[in-house]
Amino acid sequence: MSEQTVSIGGLYVHPVKSCARIALQRARVTETGLEWDRQWMVFDDGGEFVSQREEPRLALVRPTLRASDLVLRAPGMLALHLALDAVEGDATVRVWNDTVRAGDMGDLAAQWFSDFLGRPVRLARFDPEVQRLSDSQWTGGARALTAFADAFALLVVSTASLTELNRRLGLRGAAPVGSDRFRPNLVLDGLGTHEEDWIHRIEFETPDGAVVLRLVKPCSRCSIPDVDPERGQLDHAVSAELAAYRADPRVNGQVTFGMNAIVEQGDECWLHTGASGRATVRFD
Repeated sequence: MSEQTVSIGGLYVHPVKSCARIALQRARVTETGLEWDRQWMVFDDGGEFVSQREEPRLALVRPTLRASDLVLRAPGMLALHLALDAVEGDATVRVWNDTVRAGDMGDLAAQWFSDFLGRPVRLARFDPEVQRLSDSQWTGGARALTAFADAFALLVVSTASLTELNRRLGLRGAAPVGSDRFRPNLVLDGLGTHEEDWIHRIEFETPDGAVVLRLVKPCSRCSIPDVDPERGQLDHAVSAELAAYRADPRVNGQVTFGMNAIVEQGDECWLHTGASGRATVRFD
């Protein structure tokens, strides 16, 4: 193993699963990841979550966090205001293999998303009393929590990996893409290309104490990186390029980009852009 210094080049939350992100200068760490990340989720009449995989236009829903509410805006829609501390009913929703109790955000929110997507859907809020566990096969048996993220508390990518992808896209005559295609929480500077694949832990010292993140699983990629976040439409260039060089034997040859991470230490501590951390790297 070796240690090296990294820094936070970008810090992001996605309050509504599969909708646009918010770039932050500082964010509070919680057991389930960064505060407000993936706390709301669109679901269908069967309780199944709805994402950009089937509804790319969700990328056009842009959130703003204020002191007491979340404001959602989308093309052709009036702004939707959602209280941060209230729900209007109960719901049972499914995220992949997990069925969990949640709060229902009410008929106004349901109508807003239904009108925008052109199909009946509703909006759920994650219940803080629910403990949704990440897959212990990857956490080494550690009890790690997440909210409405696919499987783990955080997603980490590096600036160098994105630069390499854009270099390859350029050789094909394709336009460069931003990190928002991959929906990370942390974008790290100071690493080599895809060196995040081999990070074991990152420790950040903060005035509130140490934040320790453990990178546990390569992030397998579906169609979402092909969604242009400015147009809410598929373009397929990213998946085609990743397939040429990112088949990962650790996940049976699936295409990967970035690493899923869990919070080992640092609940209620704050991270900020530019913060330096010590990354333990292992090449095995």
